[in-house]
Amino acid sequence: MSAKKDYTLGVLTSGGDAPGMNACVRAVARAGFQEGVNMVGVSNGYEGLINGEFKRWRGAREVGGILRLGGTWLQAQRSERFREKNGQREAIRRMNEEGIDGLIVIGGDGSLAGAHALAQQGVNVVGIPASIDNDIWGTDMAIGVDTALNTIMESVDKLRDTASSHTRAFLVETMGRNSGYLAVQAGIACGAELVLCPEFPTTVENVAQIIEAAYKRGKNHAIIIVAEGASIRTTDLAQQLDAMDIGFKTRMTILGHIQRGGSPTAFDRLLAARLGIRAVQVLLEGQNDIMVGLRGRDITVAPLEDVVSNKRPVNLEYYSMVRMLAQ
Repeated sequence: MSAKKDYTLGVLTSGGDAPGMNACVRAVARAGFQEGVNMVGVSNGYEGLINGEFKRWRGAREVGGILRLGGTWLQAQRSERFREKNGQREAIRRMNEEGIDGLIVIGGDGSLAGAHALAQQGVNVVGIPASIDNDIWGTDMAIGVDTALNTIMESVDKLRDTASSHTRAFLVETMGRNSGYLAVQAGIACGAELVLCPEFPTTVENVAQIIEAAYKRGKNHAIIIVAEGASIRTTDLAQQLDAMDIGFKTRMTILGHIQRGGSPTAFDRLLAARLGIRAVQVLLEGQNDIMVGLRGRDITVAPLEDVVSNKRPVNLEYYSMVRMLAQ
């Protein structure tokens, strides 16, 4: 394909950071240089776009050494100003002043909604899904999910050692304010007795019955994975269970932002590379207001309007697998 003469492509990361964002920035930049376009990095997400925080990269070496890094090298901020039309217009004005012809946005649902808002005002935009919640419609996996799951699995495996040594029930809180994907997948991978998540409400009594049943079956520990957005708060659940006679003493661990950090796994690096390269290609082909995503083994595109209007649901089959395997 032939790039437009003097075409300038910008890239930013926005919203919560996800492992693999840097690998994706690297892929976008190097794919752009390969196509002969000018590359501009935008610092601090949409806030940086409004402020004109641009850095013109001279060549591929400008993004060297960031492949293995967690977090986001470009940094990201949530921008209240960008939610308003005036903020969006200022961002577009800054882009025009810098001569940016197209923009690639790497982030979650809020970031992709911002990309769609820019596209509706005439900006050439392609989105790339990066969110450990994996709740973005139009892709089977988002950048960062695999690394976050591996972080949870390693943490729970270590907690299991202590739980079994002292006959304890451990409540392990994962991220997932609006989505239980991480909790459900971690529950299968870690052999949890139960998963609590926003999509499937439960009661303290039901949790207590399941833990007590595990104790009576002869188990010397129990692991319960709790998404932060579950119908029962982890701290309240821990206090109430500890006051009941369920066989185990209860302990609580909140994994928190450790799930966002760390060097990305091979899967996330490969996914970031494929999505980043394809995003550059479709933008230079003239496609606009779309997101690139993974469907099966293929990199596909979906309209941003559809992406931001839908949520990727948690699969009930996976939720049922947790209980099936917890024997």
